[in-house]
Amino acid sequence: MTQPRDFWSRRKAGVQAETEAEQAAVEAQVIAQEQAALEDKSDAEILAELNLPDPDNLQAGDDVTGFMARAVPDRLRRRALRRLWRLNPVLANVDGLVDYGEDYTDASCVIENLQTAYQVGKGMLAHVETLALEAEEPDDETDDDLVAEEPPTAEPEPAAEPQLAEAAPEPEPDNTPTPRRMRFEFEG
Repeated sequence: MTQPRDFWSRRKAGVQAETEAEQAAVEAQVIAQEQAALEDKSDAEILAELNLPDPDNLQAGDDVTGFMARAVPDRLRRRALRRLWRLNPVLANVDGLVDYGEDYTDASCVIENLQTAYQVGKGMLAHVETLALEAEEPDDETDDDLVAEEPPTAEPEPAAEPQLAEAAPEPEPDNTPTPRRMRFEFEG
């Protein structure tokens, strides 16, 4: 018996959602038409038509709620909010808690003609490869010097006596405290 009730509940919710979507579409169309009509007018004409003061002449304590209406174009709303933020010290004061409030585009920190081994998409791959090749290449001068310095030997060297392996010194005990672990006990 619960299935018919679920069906009708879903059907009612679906009809209500369709009605709300239609209303939202009609409202959006009306707002778009109003905005299109206002786009052709100058700011002074729009302000006179909506009985609003000039946003650039607002003073501290003036009401800006009239600029928040849907009929007001965004450009006028932004002008009024900018003026409000300039006038109200509470809104204009940055409290220092802004994580990214620094100016990271400071041109004085930029080094002219900066060259780096970094390549976009490759990182520093080419630079690392050249360093590896340089490390692998034998140094010809040092090999020739070593061969020239060795005296010629006619007789083989005597075998060295076997040496007793020295016992490696025992490592010193680590006196750092081990971190304590939390232990939880539950009753029953």
